[in-house]
Amino acid sequence: MLTFEHYYWREHPAGVLAGVDEAGRGPLAGPVYAGAVVIRCEAIEELYNGPLAPLTDSKRLTASRRERFFALLESHADIRTGIGVASVAEIDELNILNATHLAMRRAVQALGAPLPDFLLVDGLPVRGLPCDSHALVGGDGRSLLIAAASVMAKVARDRHMRELDELYPGYGLAGNKGYGTRQHLQALERLGVSPVHRRSFAPVAERLQDLLFPRELP
Repeated sequence: MLTFEHYYWREHPAGVLAGVDEAGRGPLAGPVYAGAVVIRCEAIEELYNGPLAPLTDSKRLTASRRERFFALLESHADIRTGIGVASVAEIDELNILNATHLAMRRAVQALGAPLPDFLLVDGLPVRGLPCDSHALVGGDGRSLLIAAASVMAKVARDRHMRELDELYPGYGLAGNKGYGTRQHLQALERLGVSPVHRRSFAPVAERLQDLLFPRELP
């Protein structure tokens, strides 16, 4: 989990390195989130062998463990974190890929000064970031910094989806986090499209089309 971090710091001993990851590209509802995390080079080994030892891809962690890591990452003196968000309106206007990249840029900028010198980014290359970067497919299971960023993004988004569930009950957003589960699709048919649904996503667009042009009854 520290291979890429050590490789960078061997070449740039004084460099500020951050990990970046996103959460929420696939759901039918809610914003897309991104997290960015900087850990001081001098502290990362001790943290990795101590309180961050079991940290990995956020999808492989329980919700309670993600919350504990989130609290540690936010509060530790040797760690800086940033959260970036792209709204449902931005997703529909820009498309989900560009909106995800926008959220990532915002997460890096939210780290504050000084901005990192280099980024490790989960997945495929991202254009328009404010720093040079290297993309790692499956990076949230290969890099501690990316794994930390994935936890920040996932926990922040899950909390927001629970808030949206209270505002727009019936869709099960607290449980499905906006993903197109069978329950969610059935609720979409029953309740219609809410303001937090992504209208550019096919199941939502199809529901809107049905409202404009109802299907003929047999």
